[in-house]
Order: sequence, then structure tokens, then C-alpha cells
Amino acid sequence: MRKHPVLAFSALAVAPTWAVQFLFLAQGWELFPALLIELLFLLGAATAVTARVDGRAGVRRLYAGAVRWRIGAGRFAVLLLALPALTLLAAAAFDSVRAPAGGWAAEIGGYLFLTLVYGAVLGNVWEETAWAGFAQSRLMARHGWVRGSLLTSIPFALIHLPLAFEEHGLTGTSGRDLAVTWTVLILTAPVARLLYGAVLLGTGGSVLAVAVLHASFNASGQLAAVHGQWPVFVALGALLALVAAVARRPAYALAR
Repeated sequence: MRKHPVLAFSALAVAPTWAVQFLFLAQGWELFPALLIELLFLLGAATAVTARVDGRAGVRRLYAGAVRWRIGAGRFAVLLLALPALTLLAAAAFDSVRAPAGGWAAEIGGYLFLTLVYGAVLGNVWEETAWAGFAQSRLMARHGWVRGSLLTSIPFALIHLPLAFEEHGLTGTSGRDLAVTWTVLILTAPVARLLYGAVLLGTGGSVLAVAVLHASFNASGQLAAVHGQWPVFVALGALLALVAAVARRPAYALAR
């Protein structure tokens, strides 16, 4: 753990997550409880390794990021609204926007709930305490923003591989669907971690800010007004490109 803390964390988090999620899939059970268990594995692994390496003070620093907020209202608006706006623009460019069945007010309300309550507060802030607050922070401190983010994307992608079977189960998922889902995941993970790493550095280590952006990405992919899943991935890449374009030091673009 002391020599390779991120590797130890990855093994302690990914292996049991796979075991539980594949058990649920094999039994045909609803996967949501297994996703909650994944959060326990992530936090448990991050806490255990931090305690071993840095002691109680390190554990306090780890969880402090979950409530740290060093970002103004304007930058918060970017974190909250950039991805859904870019997703709608990408969809509109290919005539893939439709009026949501419940109306735009319900669409906006649903997005805000998924992002700020269900996503950021209940789920992503704890997930990112492990990924951004523990793994990515350490890797970026040692290897820099780009390389550290890309290294983080490897276990981040691995832990999500079982989700490819969520809709149709282990036996009902075709090889083609599996290949497509895993390819999208493997290509998306580095882009996401680069963007989250930029926010993490630019906000002085605010895991909460990263959690909001992560939840925004998830919620933007569920917009009823958007036909298809591809626009949110275009939006993710576009936002990273914008971050890199507006500042000489891209990692700080969302905070200055």
C-alpha cells in the first residue's frame, strides 16, 4: 500500500465490485443495490489505503474535499449547465432534439434533481471522493494533469465494465452490443478524467465540484429531449476542448 497506493486501491475496489455485480447479473437481480455496494467498496478502499499511508490526518484531508467549495457562481453555472447545453446543441445540429413528453419545465426540473440531489449529493460526491480525491489527486501530483488523469481512467473504466450487461443481462447481451459499449467506455473515460482533473486542480481540490460535473454528464445523457446517446459524448469532448482553448494552463480554466 505504501509503495503503490493507487494500485492497492484499484485492486481493493475493482475486484470485489466485479464479484458483486456479476453475481447480481448472473442471478438476474436488479443491479441498483450492487451499485450502492460499489460506493462502499470505493470509499472503503480509499479510506483504508489513506489510513495506512497517511494516518488519520490523511483521512480527514480525503473527506474534506467533499465539502470544499472554492468556485464562484459563474463557474458553478458552467459546471451545471455547460454539458446539457452542449448536448442539446450537438443533438440540434443533427435534428435529434424533440419536445420532451412532460414539457420543458419537467425536463429542466428532472435534470436539476438528477444532477444536484440524486447525482452529486447522494452518489457522485462519494464516488469522486475515491476517484478524484484519492486516486487522481495522487497520480496528478506525481505525473501531472494529463498523464495522471489518463492513468486514473484505466481503473475507472475497468470498474464500469459490468454495466454493459445491465440492460439485457449476461446471456442476453450480444457480442456486438458488448463491443460497442466497452469501446465507448474505454474512449470516454480518458476524456472524462481529463476534464474532472482540470476541475479538481482549478478548484483547489474540490471533490464536490467534480461530483457536480460528473452528475451533470450522467444527467445530460438521460435528457428526454435528446434522441440517442451520442450527443452527450460529443458534448464531453467539446467541453474539454473549450477548457483547453480558453487558458494557457487548461487545468485551471474553470476556476479563473
